[in-house]
Amino acid sequence: MRHFGQIAPDVRKRLFHQEPCSFTADSPARLLSAALGATLYSPATRPSLADDILKQGARGLVSMVLCLEDSIDDADVPVGEANLVRQLTDLEKRSDDAPLLFIRVRTPEQIPDLVRRLGPAVRLLSGFVLPKFTEERGIPFLEALTAAETASGRRLFAMPVLESPDLLYRESRVQTLEGIFRAVDKYRDRVLALRLGVTDFCSSYGLRRGPDMTAYDVQIVASVIADVVNMLARADGTGFTVTGPVWEYFRVQERMFKPQLRQSPFLEGQAVELRQKLIEHSMDGLLREISLDRANGLMGKTCIHPSHVLPVHALSVVSHEEFSDAQDILRPERCGGGVMRSAYTNKMNEVKPHRAWAERTLLRAEVFGVANEDIGFVELLAAGLAD
Repeated sequence: MRHFGQIAPDVRKRLFHQEPCSFTADSPARLLSAALGATLYSPATRPSLADDILKQGARGLVSMVLCLEDSIDDADVPVGEANLVRQLTDLEKRSDDAPLLFIRVRTPEQIPDLVRRLGPAVRLLSGFVLPKFTEERGIPFLEALTAAETASGRRLFAMPVLESPDLLYRESRVQTLEGIFRAVDKYRDRVLALRLGVTDFCSSYGLRRGPDMTAYDVQIVASVIADVVNMLARADGTGFTVTGPVWEYFRVQERMFKPQLRQSPFLEGQAVELRQKLIEHSMDGLLREISLDRANGLMGKTCIHPSHVLPVHALSVVSHEEFSDAQDILRPERCGGGVMRSAYTNKMNEVKPHRAWAERTLLRAEVFGVANEDIGFVELLAAGLAD
């Protein structure tokens, strides 16, 4: 699989200075954690689940979570498990070309049970999403995953969800984060990424951000994100990939604030209708939040609607300017440090302080590609929507 693989080769050649790389479910964890992109959640009870997976994969999705937790009623868990096993068994016979698939479970016991029930279809599975993760609650999940991996012979990753009230409350936050780090550090080889459960954070205070607001406009949520990045996403070799929070909206009937998308990029790209479509479907808020995710050290995003996938991927592509800066900073002859004017002559590149950023940028360039000099997110969005 590869990002933007659904776009015709001649179009990709026009869009990309460096095309996204190909990868598989067996690729190194460092590559896969960066390549997750927009991770689409789907209730495990959907009767057309196998068809949905193939359909979204053909449209460019590379990671998907089949949910047995909050997205379905408590009484529907047995039905959801049975449907999930049936649908993946069917999919295993029909195709070898599925996205990275993860199951969001409720209890540790579900992990070995589902792996056993899946039988040969476990080869489609990349791992499990672990809800409301803390040290005390999370260790049994990680132990169950390790045992299931050994029993099945299939490499399985964990994606813990950080959404516990203990993580939100000021008086317990640091202690909770320290415990989470101990747990995931112990099972570092099994943890692909940490996911933020912002909806649960908001629920603890009876809050819900509107379509004109990003997670970073809700200060109680923004403070948690900052502390999670501070303690769990450091660039010193101890950190983990942390993914962006879910965007809840996909169509807005009425707006309170002016749209947040400037007109000029769309006028230049002759995509005025695209801008209007994005605004009508509340994508301007999503695009702003994706930009803030990246500025705050997050990579990828939880999604609940297929229309969110392409914007996440389009804004994950490395610009030609970013790529040029990163390459300059990481040149071998500059390993001793120093400062230089960028090739675009509009900024300072300082080798030592910007090194971690450059390494992270080149990893993103590997999986999402590098846009040509005259290509921006508007052209990438338009090409994906036209496909």
